Amino acid sequence: MRARKRMIAQRKRVVAASAVVTLVLGMGYVAADAFDIVPGPLTVEPVRTVEFPQATSVVASKPMVAELNDGPKIDAAKAGSLVDAFAKTKGVGNDYSLVIADAQGNPIVQRNQGTPREPASTMKTMTAFAASNALDMSSTLDTEVYLADGGAEQGDGSVRIVLKGNGDMLLGSGASDASHVNGRAGVTTLVQRTAAALKAKGVTAVSVAYDDSLFGTKRFPDTISSNNGGNDMLYAAPMSSMAIDEARNWSGTTKPSNPDVESAYPTRFADGAARVASEFAKQLGKQGIKVGGSVSQGEAPDSGKPIASVSSAPLSEIMSFMLKNSDNTEAELFGRLTALKTGEENSPEGAATAVRKALDKAGIDTDGIVIADCSGLSSGSKLTVTALMQVQAKYASGDDEYAPAIEGLAVSGLSGTALHRQLPGSADGLIRLKTGTLGDVTSMTGNVSRTKGGVLTFSIIVNKPANMWEAMTAVDTLVGKLPEL
Repeated sequence: MRARKRMIAQRKRVVAASAVVTLVLGMGYVAADAFDIVPGPLTVEPVRTVEFPQATSVVASKPMVAELNDGPKIDAAKAGSLVDAFAKTKGVGNDYSLVIADAQGNPIVQRNQGTPREPASTMKTMTAFAASNALDMSSTLDTEVYLADGGAEQGDGSVRIVLKGNGDMLLGSGASDASHVNGRAGVTTLVQRTAAALKAKGVTAVSVAYDDSLFGTKRFPDTISSNNGGNDMLYAAPMSSMAIDEARNWSGTTKPSNPDVESAYPTRFADGAARVASEFAKQLGKQGIKVGGSVSQGEAPDSGKPIASVSSAPLSEIMSFMLKNSDNTEAELFGRLTALKTGEENSPEGAATAVRKALDKAGIDTDGIVIADCSGLSSGSKLTVTALMQVQAKYASGDDEYAPAIEGLAVSGLSGTALHRQLPGSADGLIRLKTGTLGDVTSMTGNVSRTKGGVLTFSIIVNKPANMWEAMTAVDTLVGKLPEL
């Protein structure tokens, strides 16, 4: 028993001694750390103030992009020879105009430059010019959901909500797609956000209305149907406050894998906004929100914030989509948005007036031109190659306001409608252009990076060619050689 007590006492003395040793060592390390003998966070040294030497000189900043280099003088004789060869092509005929000019718009060679002719889709460059001047190209077109009547319950206990469009005719039926312009804002995403907002307010039953009042009562230019497949509306949809994929009806037609590349032309629905609302209501029901009755037209509240919304791509990206695909619906949309912004009549005629006024204000020679629509699809429009070329010269000036318009043009060998033309490989990446094609029209306008340095501008319109294929080939041959001037 005594031996056991002696053993316990000895263990206690060992533990106590160990504790003392540990404490001493710990205090020693802390002291060593504080005096920077060993590494650690502690120190007794005062904080040292870092002093930077006074700058001995200042380097002046330079612009990121230098002024446009004119390059060597354009060879007028060589340009004239190219034009002569073009004019002698049998299929071109006599009903043509063209101009080749320097970056400032000073003509080098021109033929019939003052004669107004049907421009086809080169009209879109005029619309892009006007829209770039008038609109905030970084803004978006939002599709919104509002509570009607302050969220008050109706007789059946449901709440009325109103779907309001602000011009996005490139909605997707699914979730919002950040990788594409067409479908950037998705109905499914809008439904999910709406359902979450309603449930947060304790709302489980609704009726759905939609506000399609944005573009008034006249939705189409007067003469567009003759080139639009009549009632099938193959190449343009009537203006609508919102639409899924520009109201295309893909039933029975293979839908392209890339929604941003237009390679098929199905028929279109005339009631784009109503179909968005119906799809919205159908999907909302699957989110646990009871939807009563049928979808109807209505007006969104004049005040208050939406409970949910989705945003389109920025207008600058939509403009690029429009120009590269030669999209008639989006061109008409830009015209209408420009009319609304500048206070013109909310109609196709008001859009045409808004474009014309923007050209006049910028000093573009509009003598003799007629703007029947903003896309060039309608019959009756007339432009001169001089006006088209002067717009290209404005683009080439490098002013920031024109950046979305010039950057949206198709590029030879790389993008858009330029990929469907017979331009030589030597011109790849050097020509930014807009094409135009109708039954009796082939046209092209753009600006060119010259291989010798500098930029030139050009415009060509051929009406009623003797042979359309030969005329288009002649245009491609001429334009494809412009980088060499």
